[in-house]
Amino acid sequence: MKYGLLIAGLLSTYALTATQTHAAASQIKSSYVASSYAKTKYPLVFAHGMGGWIRAGTDELGVDYWYQILPDLARNGANVWATRVSPFNTSEVRGEQLLQQVDEVLAITGAAKVNLLGHSHGGHSIAYVSNVASNKIASATAISSPLKGSPVADLIISAQGTPLEQPLVALINFGSKAIVWAQQQDPNSLPHDALGAGKSLSQAGSKAFSQKYALGMPKTSCGEGTAMEKGIYFYSFSGNSTLTNILDPDSLLGATGLLMQAPNDNDGLVSRCSAKYGKTVRDNYNWNHLDVINQFFGLRSIFAPDPVDVYRQHANRLKLQGL
Repeated sequence: MKYGLLIAGLLSTYALTATQTHAAASQIKSSYVASSYAKTKYPLVFAHGMGGWIRAGTDELGVDYWYQILPDLARNGANVWATRVSPFNTSEVRGEQLLQQVDEVLAITGAAKVNLLGHSHGGHSIAYVSNVASNKIASATAISSPLKGSPVADLIISAQGTPLEQPLVALINFGSKAIVWAQQQDPNSLPHDALGAGKSLSQAGSKAFSQKYALGMPKTSCGEGTAMEKGIYFYSFSGNSTLTNILDPDSLLGATGLLMQAPNDNDGLVSRCSAKYGKTVRDNYNWNHLDVINQFFGLRSIFAPDPVDVYRQHANRLKLQGL
């Protein structure tokens, strides 16, 4: 009996350690609350995109993925969480990782549902969770997500079967581990699959995904999806600019935007039509693909709205709908 208790204790300790390693949702708090403007009924749970993170570096010198956005929501009353999934992997793998963290947030908060928000490849993650666990989701908002795929991903995976494939995959997988390490996590705590990620974001891969996980997905090439299905409210917003500030390191998106099928109607990686999901809040913000998450360090066009304000307003929109 005593050995049984010892083994059970060891197994419990292992299970707790595994949960702490893999279920990595982090609540974003503020030292003060200025208002209840963004205080939704259900927690706001954010899913990062490909190559994303929660905070890279230390508390003192780190860089948040959702730069200044989540702390502002917390200051305005939101119960807000950031999630951490594999920087590079398939939509299904990342979706399962997100679902685990949704369950974690529900268990910690006691809430019945969550509001999901996903940027870029994170849009596929929230779509996956909304379909496989619809009873746990109040709303799902895709933010500049290539739900119909991106020609840039098609270009990258065209290296498959060529001499470039192995070194390119090795380099991206190394970068994926480095991103996890930069978050002060074990680099091997999350699986890495560069080729799987590229295929998931290709036009063919995203088409297959959207057909399989169809809630909120548009039925036409550039139309809106259904605003509400199975009790879930669906939204999207995105930008359609590429080079927005020459001082911004993301100016490279001005070049990638030329590879798009709609060269004058994309954010550097995602076309306006590909980003459609549920009800469109707005699809022509003067933002590129990284401006929408306020990177880098808030640099953007002087004529563009502040992303921090837009997220706060969207939280209030969800609040007013009782979500």
